[in-house]
Amino acid sequence: MFANSRAVSSNQSGVHNDLDKVVRKHLASVWQAPIADHDRAAFEQARAWRGDSGHDRALMLDSGCGTGRSSVLLAHANPDALVIGVDQSANRLERGGRRWLQPLDNLLFLRADCTGLWRLMQQAEWQLARHQILYPNPWPKSAHLKRRWQGHPVWPSVLTLGGELELRSNWPVYLEEVQVALAISGIDAVLAPLAVEGEAATDFEEKYLASGQAIWQLTASLIVD
Repeated sequence: MFANSRAVSSNQSGVHNDLDKVVRKHLASVWQAPIADHDRAAFEQARAWRGDSGHDRALMLDSGCGTGRSSVLLAHANPDALVIGVDQSANRLERGGRRWLQPLDNLLFLRADCTGLWRLMQQAEWQLARHQILYPNPWPKSAHLKRRWQGHPVWPSVLTLGGELELRSNWPVYLEEVQVALAISGIDAVLAPLAVEGEAATDFEEKYLASGQAIWQLTASLIVD
């Protein structure tokens, strides 16, 4: 049952007609929704883990990390950096904790909602060296635009956190929208098929590749010189 992943089915075949309007609206306003207590607790855990000395080390964020496979790979590849893997599912993180038996000193896993954690990091003026969002399920129905990151009120926070941004998905329309949203925000992005070398970064990617599906990759630099 492993290589049986279905391709994304959507009633939307291209960039959403309302994307420009929605992105510009969010860029012109500040999202005022309350931040949940558990997200604040997760941020305080990250702040304590990072400490004062940690501000001298590059900070990397793996949002929607699932079981943490991609976070572990990122931490191994960047031993001098601090890596935070965040997911809202306690079950996925617990499965990952059993799977990755050897903890890494430069890796912290947090259970939190990205929308809350991103805003708290923004308020604290944290700047990322790298931000990867590899979770590939982007709400494919046309009515779901505002649930995708590029159509969500939290979008300006993603931009403000900075870093080398990377997203991956098996639905290219999702990333085409991200590319357009970045362009509206004054940022160039590169979108291309992912060339997989070695181990898949996530469990999703492994399953999609085994099912014969293509994976797409978007990269952009949000670092301000």
